[in-house]
Amino acid sequence: MSSNTPASDTDFRKTWDREEYAKKAAADEAKRKEESKARYEAKLLGKKWHAPVDYSSLEATTSRKERLDVASMVGKTTIVPSGAGIGKRGKSAGFYCSDCDLTFKDNLQLVEHLNSKQHLIATGQSGEVVRASLDDVRMRLRMLSHQKRVREDEDRRVWQLDLGERLKERQEIEAKEREEKRRKRNEKRRKGGGEDGIKQEEDSWEGRLGIIA
Repeated sequence: MSSNTPASDTDFRKTWDREEYAKKAAADEAKRKEESKARYEAKLLGKKWHAPVDYSSLEATTSRKERLDVASMVGKTTIVPSGAGIGKRGKSAGFYCSDCDLTFKDNLQLVEHLNSKQHLIATGQSGEVVRASLDDVRMRLRMLSHQKRVREDEDRRVWQLDLGERLKERQEIEAKEREEKRRKRNEKRRKGGGEDGIKQEEDSWEGRLGIIA
């Protein structure tokens, strides 16, 4: 591109709209002052202040689809940097909630937190449960029935596979036992000279045991 204006050595730098950022800073300052005032008033009334939440943007609360695995940390060692957590805030030794940046020392505190309003709002849930209709109940029952059939088919397939493997192992063991018996028979015949050798060996054992033929 051709231009009559000579290029400067600072033209590559990004320019900032100072008026826009000044308005943004003023809005943030006004918001902080308003929250500070609300906290002070709530403290005078002996209440706990919570930031206002737009519930229209949150979804209805649903049940957890996965089981809460609290036993996976048993017997494990976790290296935590010193000063990473202060009180419950931050990640330290224990059960950590990444949505709320909180750490709990036992599973009971973790379960209470997962059911609390603070965690639900942090995960985008309003805490309100939508009443299920008749069609919802029917769909839920069909889904559970389908999951049960899938689990039964998988268990049956695993059982058949285990049964086939056990039969195969048993056949291999029996074949080895037959082969071992055949080898001992042949070896005994070679050493004893056939049936006469076997008969003499039997007679010798009878004599040792005090058996009179």
